[in-house]
Amino acid sequence: MLSVALRTLRSRWTTFVGSFVALSLGVGLIATMGLALAASLDAPERRPERFAAAPVVVKGADTLRVPTRIGDRVAKLASPRPVPPSLAAELAALGRTVEDRTFAVRAAGGPAGLVGHPWSTAAFAPYRVDSGRAPRAADEAVATGDWTAPGQRVRTDRGTVTIVGTVRDLGFERALFYTDARAAQLSPRVQQLVVDADPRAVREKVADSADAAGVRVLTGAGRKDADADPERDSEALVTVNAMLGTAAGVTGFVSVFVVASTFAFAVAQRRREFGLLRTAGATPGQIRRMVLAEAMVVGVVAAAAGCALGARGAPLLAAWLVDGGLAPRWFAIGSSTWPYQLAFWTGLFVALSGAVAASRRARRTGPMEALRDAAVDTGTMTRGRWLFAAGLLLVGIGPPVHALLTEPGGLLGRKSYTSGPMPLIIACALLAPVLVPPLARLIAWLPARLPGATGLLVRENAATGVRRTAAVAAPVLVTVALTGSLLGATATLDEAEAREIRQRTTADFVISGPGGAAATGQDSVGPGFDAATVERIRRVPGAVVSPTAASAVHVLEDGVALIRSDTRAADPAALAETARLPLAAGRVTDLDDRSIIVNEEWERHTVGESVAIWRADGTRTTLRIAAVMRVGTGGNGVYVTPRNAPGASVDRIDVRLAEGADASAVAAGLRAAAGRSGGQVIAKDAWVAASYPETDGRTRAGFLLVLGIALLYTGISLVNTLAMAGSDRGRELAALRLAGATAPQVLRLVAAEALLVVAVGTVLGTLVAGVGLAGLWGALGVLHAGSALILPWHALGAAAGACAVLATVSAVIPAALSLRGRPVEYAGARE
Repeated sequence: MLSVALRTLRSRWTTFVGSFVALSLGVGLIATMGLALAASLDAPERRPERFAAAPVVVKGADTLRVPTRIGDRVAKLASPRPVPPSLAAELAALGRTVEDRTFAVRAAGGPAGLVGHPWSTAAFAPYRVDSGRAPRAADEAVATGDWTAPGQRVRTDRGTVTIVGTVRDLGFERALFYTDARAAQLSPRVQQLVVDADPRAVREKVADSADAAGVRVLTGAGRKDADADPERDSEALVTVNAMLGTAAGVTGFVSVFVVASTFAFAVAQRRREFGLLRTAGATPGQIRRMVLAEAMVVGVVAAAAGCALGARGAPLLAAWLVDGGLAPRWFAIGSSTWPYQLAFWTGLFVALSGAVAASRRARRTGPMEALRDAAVDTGTMTRGRWLFAAGLLLVGIGPPVHALLTEPGGLLGRKSYTSGPMPLIIACALLAPVLVPPLARLIAWLPARLPGATGLLVRENAATGVRRTAAVAAPVLVTVALTGSLLGATATLDEAEAREIRQRTTADFVISGPGGAAATGQDSVGPGFDAATVERIRRVPGAVVSPTAASAVHVLEDGVALIRSDTRAADPAALAETARLPLAAGRVTDLDDRSIIVNEEWERHTVGESVAIWRADGTRTTLRIAAVMRVGTGGNGVYVTPRNAPGASVDRIDVRLAEGADASAVAAGLRAAAGRSGGQVIAKDAWVAASYPETDGRTRAGFLLVLGIALLYTGISLVNTLAMAGSDRGRELAALRLAGATAPQVLRLVAAEALLVVAVGTVLGTLVAGVGLAGLWGALGVLHAGSALILPWHALGAAAGACAVLATVSAVIPAALSLRGRPVEYAGARE
């Protein structure tokens, strides 16, 4: 049968070219995403930066370690503790010590993320003065890079300084170096201590100290932990990995779905051929072996070509991620080989599975039955197809319904609304023989009643040629369903979160700092507002002020899980004046230094209960639950008083207008009071708009990656499937010409058929998206974060329109080529 298969490949090359294109592109997509995903698993080894030349660095406690019955649970502290003064004094006896401090600096005309350090630490990078000299007075500083020059006066939130020298920018920070005495005044906390002594002696001294709990001694490569945000590479890869994981799942599904349907359609096109072979004496087993041999030949060659495409495409994808700011500058494709293995064998398996599944019917039928069944598609719904479709419908609907009743918050996760539509898409494809005929007749009901036979022919061709209609509609179904599901889910969630923000904030103005903790790279030293700035804002006439600070707490749940919760530290009376928290129980004003406001996600969430927590600096305390907030979309967090948020600086100030106050006058006063510290005064509506999740460019780019790759492939597959279908319609179109139809009439018929099939796929895809979004909408309602169900009609229209254009062009061009000859020649041509 192998020789027969090879001869068939030569004679029906157009059909097999379509299968080859679909499979090679699918394997190429899987290989590309697999290679990018493999590159995101491991960050490169980072060398020490600020302390590359330091002998020993002693770092204050920056991790929380909680013993449990299954071992210690470890978490990073939001506010690391400084090096204890008693320990610093003991270490000074071993050798020379240098105190390190890091604090945020905002300079007029300066770079973002500017930090300050004592000059003595510059030697450990090492920094060397390129021009000028070292600072000697409190109002002098040395700057990194070329954004300023010696002799210039720079106004900062720490006072105006004269730049007396510059050092080369080493690429990992933008800094101003002050005298050691001035740096100690600006930031009294000693975060790290450089010790010029034998490392063994330093470790012994730290181990023997009673105040050194959690203090670490760093040497060699471990000194990188003393740098700002030493885990930034790994953390950057977490985001990239999550995004690529989602993209890989979606593109993998699309690839498998399209390849399977393409191979199944390619086999279904040949039922007349199978009938002739059975009439000539071929057994069902021989037909099956021939189909498998053909699929094996095409599959091996196409999978190998797809791996080659993946090797070329993966570096382009990595470059796009870097250029778009979605991945760090050093991100590049590595030397992993498992993505090639995965892509090759997945493609080959799917090709063989699609061919086997489609050839079963031809194998089971007799010769005359196969010949009679060649013209019109009947009996396409087998028992196995019904069972698979029913099972997938249960998988697509059952778990969301169960989650809606038990854990609705799980439906808000990205994995839920990206993978949820997939079983429904496959179920719709399996049920296409049942859904397509009535849907096609419904859509073409009016055109079929117009004068002329075109509308009637379009309707009947689409309704009776179920296999062809379903194969062409499949890429449209995937395109529309994914577009509606992904973009609709994010739009619905964005609207729900924005509604929560609007309802939770009763302030008229919000004053935000220009950076947050990220500006320094140190969790303990966010720029925030100093006490003097907060006091100036409080004194603005007509302003009711509520300053809050970002922090975090940890809680041990189920005795083994150490959970971090983002926290806002606030004065309860002021908070009640400027916020309307979504409380399920309790009152905001009941919050005090011995209590906490939690949300319903916490294991303990009953008012009056006591809960043990670890503060941002790792200290443990037990607080009473004063109030409980609803879960909402998951961003409600936790509230404590400033006493339970050590090390947190005010980074946001909500302001409500007092009764009778003039909004313009208050806004001017706030800008004058906050301007010197770099604070931005924003009206509530503008702040809500700025906080709206839709403005997140990384999120938009991530979904563009997921949708763009998947939809490009489905578009190519649509063209490919139509070309395959058109290659077998020469005799049908010639018969229409012989019946009296003109060439333009035939082309209009073909175009109308293509548009009808796109409409069928669009309707099915919209229904799938609607069902998935209904679960998300229901979950938001259960979580008291109700939002309007948003279907992205513009995006759906654009996707359907693009499919319509591609389908029309791809159907008309082969038809036009087949009409160039004499109709009688095509009508009598052999298949």
